Amino acid sequence: MREDPREVACRALVRVERDDAYANLLLPRMISKAGLDGRDANLTTELVYGTLRWQRLLDAILARAARRDPATLDPEVRAVLRMGTHELLHLRVPPHAAVDTAVRTIKRMAPRASGLVNAALRRVSERSEEAWLRALREGLDEDAFRALRTSHPGWIVRAFAAALRADGREGELDALLDADNVSPAVHLVCLPGLATRDPERALRFSPYGMSAGHGEARELLTRPGIRAQDEGSQLVAAALAAAAPIRPGERWLDVCAGPGGKTALLAAIAGSRATVLANEPNARRAGLVRRAVSAFDVPVEELDGAEFLATHAGRADRILLDAPCSGLGSLRRRPEARWRKRPGEVRELARLQHRLLNAAAAALRPGAILAYTTCSPHPAETVEQVGMALDEHPELELLPAGEALRGVAPELPLGQNPAGAQLWPQVHGTDGMFLALFRRR
Repeated sequence: MREDPREVACRALVRVERDDAYANLLLPRMISKAGLDGRDANLTTELVYGTLRWQRLLDAILARAARRDPATLDPEVRAVLRMGTHELLHLRVPPHAAVDTAVRTIKRMAPRASGLVNAALRRVSERSEEAWLRALREGLDEDAFRALRTSHPGWIVRAFAAALRADGREGELDALLDADNVSPAVHLVCLPGLATRDPERALRFSPYGMSAGHGEARELLTRPGIRAQDEGSQLVAAALAAAAPIRPGERWLDVCAGPGGKTALLAAIAGSRATVLANEPNARRAGLVRRAVSAFDVPVEELDGAEFLATHAGRADRILLDAPCSGLGSLRRRPEARWRKRPGEVRELARLQHRLLNAAAAALRPGAILAYTTCSPHPAETVEQVGMALDEHPELELLPAGEALRGVAPELPLGQNPAGAQLWPQVHGTDGMFLALFRRR
């Protein structure tokens, strides 16, 4: 029996908030179980992702419209109010339809709250988003209002501003924050030797990348050698492979390989010229890596990253260190992450990144190349890590990551970050991947 899209969306939002579930993993299963497809599946997805993205602004509006802090409400009531406000302000649903569907939804889930939902959403509908923003701006400085308007935590806004300054893009903060609130396009990778890319679907930069609508992607992903992968991830993996001519017999290491997309692309590019070895400490993600590289002869270990590197001390020709990071470069894809991450977590991750970089430096043979990547532009995870690595390892020299990327994508526009190359959602249409390349003297 087909379920109601708004009820499915409400239950998904409650589970994301209550159980720390990930929407990108949870929602497809719930949509399938509910028998939703086509427009209903698309509506459910938009309600969940849009509500999560705009949560801070929605709650600020609801605090006035409901005349109480949304945090004090039951989870189902909070979810329905947020969804209804998102529909009114961002989806341009007619007010009577948005209010009526929200009331019907809450009557089936928490009937005693129907009066509250009805009254609050009618108050929301009395103003446009612009009018609500004018009302909320009073007493806020420019930075605080920017964080509210774009629905980001203030500390993330400050980190993005610093990262943009390092890349010579000071004037792009609003564009970056706005890009985080737009649903990303579907990017596919066509693994060389296994799949041929349709030129009419080619992405802007990656020579292996292809675009597709959500419905088209489901069909294309059933074909051999076609995988879902952001164009930025394709570019940083391809740049490592293109950073120097491949000599037969090279040993390539992927240290933190899960879920295996970059590993598979490296293995496909290398072919018989290099041996690719992968490691992923998390057992579940290691299983995903094995599935991703099933067409290749790539052994997958489950060691701590530093321990894995120690087993190859002085013998690696190329290392991909796609380090565990905050993921702040993929907030458009994982909208709940902006509300879960904390500055202290970034500091902890930075210590791990430093440890792994030290171990990677020791695993390189003379002349070998190390690619350090993160899906984050945060300075503590990018420029600061590169600076420490160069200070502590005089045997390492920094290679021009931009040149390696342009060897793969000649028209790729890049900024002025002296530590490496930074990709940006608002510029490249990719996740915010950072790439630094080192060579051992």
